[in-house]
Amino acid sequence: MARYTGPKTKIARKFGEAIYGDDKAFEKRNYPPGQHGANKRRGKQSEYAIQLMEKQKAKYTYGVLERQFRNMFKKATAAPGITGEVLLQLCESRLDNVVYRMGISPSRSGARQLVSHRHITVNGEIVNIPSYQLKAGDVVAVREKSKSLEAIQNSLANSSSVYEWITWNNDTKQGTYVSVPARVQIPENINEQFIVELYSK
Repeated sequence: MARYTGPKTKIARKFGEAIYGDDKAFEKRNYPPGQHGANKRRGKQSEYAIQLMEKQKAKYTYGVLERQFRNMFKKATAAPGITGEVLLQLCESRLDNVVYRMGISPSRSGARQLVSHRHITVNGEIVNIPSYQLKAGDVVAVREKSKSLEAIQNSLANSSSVYEWITWNNDTKQGTYVSVPARVQIPENINEQFIVELYSK
């Protein structure tokens, strides 16, 4: 299964923001990686470089590789609405992302693993495909046998995020993907317009 498994702080430093969540190493050295680090004089970035950086940031944030991301862009282009907004909504509708948003896992990579290892159900059926696209009204739950998993319990105990498009019941360990989030509800710092411009060239 292809995915990025390299050092996360290096990627966070590359983009200048902690895209993988709290990161003590990033806080200590929040300048670009490399031999010259903070002292390197960086010239003005070209338009293409800025657009590419934004696309890579989105891909690393959601844990999606190029082919999958391009396919999502094609789907977003064909769908009604603003392409960039629809693209982010498709990313947010992925099962691994919703598991992460619900607080079942502290990270998207952890959420991906829970889905792959058959700990998550959608509408009562086990789904082990992290990229599974949820629809409004779908019920996501922790499988009965997995409710006692320490990793899940710890994550839920430390989770405090609340999103308007998701409901979560901690007693039954299940939540509902109420609706597709509007752009203003998506907290990620991504300029989707740059991604649209890059793919439209």
